[in-house]
Amino acid sequence: MSPETIQLGVFFGITAIIAFATYLRCRGHARATDSNKEYFLAGGGLSWVFVAGSITLTNLSTDQLIGMNGNQMALLAWWEFAAVIGLILLAKVFLPVYYKHNCTTTTELLEKRYGDKNIRAVIAALLLFGNIFIFLPSVLYGGSLFMKSLFDTELSLMFLASCFGIIGACYAVFGGLRAVAVSDTYSGILLLGMGLLIVYLSVAAINFDFSGIPAERLTLIGSDDSPLPWHVLLTGMIFIQAFYWGTNQTITQRAMASPTLKEAQKGVFSAAAIRLLIVPPMIVIPGIVSYKLYGDIGDAAYGTLAGDILPVWLSGVFAAAIAAAVLTTFNSILNSSAALYCCDIHEKYINKDANVGKLNAIITAVFVIIALSLVPIYATAESIINLVQELFGLLSMPIFSTFVVGLLFKDVEARAAIAAVIFGTLLYAFFVFVWAPFHYIHMMCITLFSCVGLALLINRFVFGKPIELVDRKSLV
Repeated sequence: MSPETIQLGVFFGITAIIAFATYLRCRGHARATDSNKEYFLAGGGLSWVFVAGSITLTNLSTDQLIGMNGNQMALLAWWEFAAVIGLILLAKVFLPVYYKHNCTTTTELLEKRYGDKNIRAVIAALLLFGNIFIFLPSVLYGGSLFMKSLFDTELSLMFLASCFGIIGACYAVFGGLRAVAVSDTYSGILLLGMGLLIVYLSVAAINFDFSGIPAERLTLIGSDDSPLPWHVLLTGMIFIQAFYWGTNQTITQRAMASPTLKEAQKGVFSAAAIRLLIVPPMIVIPGIVSYKLYGDIGDAAYGTLAGDILPVWLSGVFAAAIAAAVLTTFNSILNSSAALYCCDIHEKYINKDANVGKLNAIITAVFVIIALSLVPIYATAESIINLVQELFGLLSMPIFSTFVVGLLFKDVEARAAIAAVIFGTLLYAFFVFVWAPFHYIHMMCITLFSCVGLALLINRFVFGKPIELVDRKSLV
């Protein structure tokens, strides 16, 4: 039997086992009377184990493993260390509010805080734009590129991307969030195990000797001209993490799907522990080792190293783990996107009594087609992770400002917050494409404070409402 046959056999075998185990776990669960709750919150039945597993693997995909290792330096570990703070904020600040207001989507909280359905729809539309035009195509492209490189196949990127898209859509449509979260968790065990094995094998490949690697590749204190200068950790980094983990529907949705707040918090804290102890070495050490072995090879670092240090049968296992990471991230984004459209837009403005199952299937198919059509554009990017972060910066801080204003201040006019979002998007676009006086993370911080300040000023001087802080006890 040829090595390629063994590799493919192991890959398809493990992929099938994960799918079958997911089916066994999910079958027999009764449908909740609330279709939205069943499709998008797993009927409120996710235990802390599946919350932790789904949060971990929804975030950890090819853009992290390939993109961060592609920078080939230790500095990128700060993204994971800072994520721990974001998860703590989710558990202690945001989740109690979501559970009190019985939210299905994070944007539902905005409608309840501002007393206006339009701000809910506007922010949902912006999150949808980011999911459909930024995250979905980048995940498909990164996963397809890795599989093409690992198997050295003649199959086109579009064919591989289409396979990921169709399989991911099946999970999201037929199983809802329950199947997505369960498959996330099973796949996560495999991916974390293989990721740590690659960390060990990579340092063993250089005999645990990091000599000869430039100091700037090993330090955790970034200089001004590094991808992550030390001072950005004191400004925009914390707000990026608070937005991503606390208000981004794709992530937060998992923590909103537990039977109780306490169960959800337990899952989030477990995800934070994984983020602190396991993930950082996975996303920097192989990249650093690859620099010593191959030099500066960018996004090819992780795949090249894995192909060299893993025996054939283990490369099949690793391919299954990467495929699982791609699928779980992709179907998670699909499920959350469908939730935003169905709950925040369709039911509010088109048909409040829509058949959720049918609507979910149609809108998911549309999202997959759009994402696939954008894959060739992402194939021209020099760095996946840098492109994604830069593009989503246009939306993240303006969106986050609506949550900051809504949770910290009372009686704010929704139109003031929406105007600030439009201003913030244009301001950050100016910073990125016209004049960049500071690092983009500093500019994200400036954008956030500008949005919050403008919303409060418009609320005070245009709508004549006083600026008053909310009583924290009234929120929870």
